[in-house]
Amino acid sequence: MTMLSFRIDDEEASRAQEWAERLGVDRSELLRDAVRRHLNALAAQREAETWEDDPDLERTVTEFGAIADWGPDEDWSDWHDAEG
Repeated sequence: MTMLSFRIDDEEASRAQEWAERLGVDRSELLRDAVRRHLNALAAQREAETWEDDPDLERTVTEFGAIADWGPDEDWSDWHDAEG
């Protein structure tokens, strides 16, 4: 695990401490969670922009979805009584 250090306004630090106490977690855990959630949101936004910028991606996924909907080629369920 890597340690990050940054400065924030005194008011924001107080609010972070208050929320950490309300939630019963360390302030560091609260901030780690906030950073993780924000990075996830940024990644989701980038992914959405990628889909919007490349229409071929959507078509490819749609085609794979249609293939997945085909199901089995044949119904083999009656083979349970086959001699073997």
